[in-house]
Amino acid sequence: MNSTAELLNRVITDLDAVLSDDALAGLSDAERIGVLVAAGAAFRRVEAVVVETVATGEMGDFPHSAGCRGENELLQRTVLVDARGATRVGKVIDRVRRDVSLVSGERLPARWPELRTALLDGVIGIDGFLAATGPIEKVWDRLSVDQRLAADVALAGCARGHGLKADPDMDPDAPGPSPTTEDLKALAEDLASMFDPDGEEPKDEDARRRRGVTIGRFKDGVHAIRGYLTPDVAAQFQLIMDAILNPKGDGPPRPGVFFAPGGGAGSDADADADADSGAGAGAGAGAGAGAGAGAGAGADADPNSDTDAGEDPFNSDERSVLDDRTAAQKRHDALAAALAIAARHKDMPTLGGASPVVVVTVDATDLAHHAAQATGAAFGGAAFGGAAAGGSGAGAGGNGGWATIPGSGAHVPVSVAAQVACSGAIQRVLMDEGRIIGITTTDRIFTVHQRRAIIARDKECLIPGCHVPASWCEIHHVTEHARGGPTHTDNGVPLCWWHHRSLGTSGWEIRMSDGLPQVRGPAWWDPAQHWRTPKLSLPADLPRKHLARTG
Repeated sequence: MNSTAELLNRVITDLDAVLSDDALAGLSDAERIGVLVAAGAAFRRVEAVVVETVATGEMGDFPHSAGCRGENELLQRTVLVDARGATRVGKVIDRVRRDVSLVSGERLPARWPELRTALLDGVIGIDGFLAATGPIEKVWDRLSVDQRLAADVALAGCARGHGLKADPDMDPDAPGPSPTTEDLKALAEDLASMFDPDGEEPKDEDARRRRGVTIGRFKDGVHAIRGYLTPDVAAQFQLIMDAILNPKGDGPPRPGVFFAPGGGAGSDADADADADSGAGAGAGAGAGAGAGAGAGAGADADPNSDTDAGEDPFNSDERSVLDDRTAAQKRHDALAAALAIAARHKDMPTLGGASPVVVVTVDATDLAHHAAQATGAAFGGAAFGGAAAGGSGAGAGGNGGWATIPGSGAHVPVSVAAQVACSGAIQRVLMDEGRIIGITTTDRIFTVHQRRAIIARDKECLIPGCHVPASWCEIHHVTEHARGGPTHTDNGVPLCWWHHRSLGTSGWEIRMSDGLPQVRGPAWWDPAQHWRTPKLSLPADLPRKHLARTG
């Protein structure tokens, strides 16, 4: 019987034959795709061989027998990866290693048994394994054994292609197309948020402590700026940048920032007329400062005035006003206020037909749970969609559920969503089993509200594996408008510019089924050619039901 090394050498010989004589140069496009799919399968199995070879050896003795200080150096010298690559392989090895029982001498189960099997089967590679396990590892100590096993089963099932819903008449156990690494990471993050609903509140406290902006010293004609932004501020900043840099938009106003003369007989009227302009904002700030100074001066100048009437001593005596923010945190908060004002400014370029407003989506259950602690008037801000975040408000017991900021992908407490919402207006999108039922229109162009509703439903470009945010996408009429297709949320899906442009030739097909979009991919992606509902477009409670069955 041939040894393991001889079997691998035979594989190397076969690969040499593939690479010889320019055999790959004469392939058609369809053949090249087939080669890439097969090469990916071979690549993942080679990674599994590396991981299992080291994982089944003794942790200390095996590297030492090769003259290496440890596992990391052994991988660098034998596999010829850098230190960072060896570290990534080492993480996977630690999570699939099966220790030997001191009592029976048998090997114990791995930390991730189902994903280990998927790795050995070539379903996922090192990158996919780390993407799937990373978010759960961060909350590992706060999970029960059943939750860990349920996460392992769910992630392994998703890796094997069970994450996309197909037609009802299809065998539910039949595997579908494999997800991308980003898809596995997104599912793992959702599971971590669902299993650890109280974990985000401490993280939010830590984020608020770490927030800050520092402007460096003047050097070589510029100032360096560095720091950390909270998710809501970062999302607002990113949206403003998207609006300004959007090549299809008009760009920033011309000529930009300018100064208007003040004073004179018409200064008050001019200030009122320019209240929303850049110059007016500056004038208003100066006028406010002047008014405050004048009020203070008048109070000090008149010793007979009644300073106790209606006065709050904790606001009038600066020694009693506690502000424990650092200087960097104050600059961050000033930037947050400036971004919020800039987003609402009349001269700000639009994004997708609307001002670049942060959209915070929150599940109705979580919103209702939070509403028991705060009145509906507290939610005066960004648009709220239906099924978005993972977390159950009813069972959270801590922060009252979750909200999601699509601009950063962050899961935040509903209380943070309320803070973001207080400076804008609420848009309620009614959904029934994932279908948008609360907005209707017959216009040819999708309205701002329709776009936001579709973004809340689909979140990304509809083509699986394409993670272009829906806010950057074009809205595609599934049934063409010229053929009677309505401009309705039940007939609109987000597609990035490229997938929209190439839809007729790429092999991808789209249809709507009971208000939910479905896609059917080319044969190389799905040989079974089934219609499937993308995972991000499914109702939010579906993963929970799936976990209840698999756990």
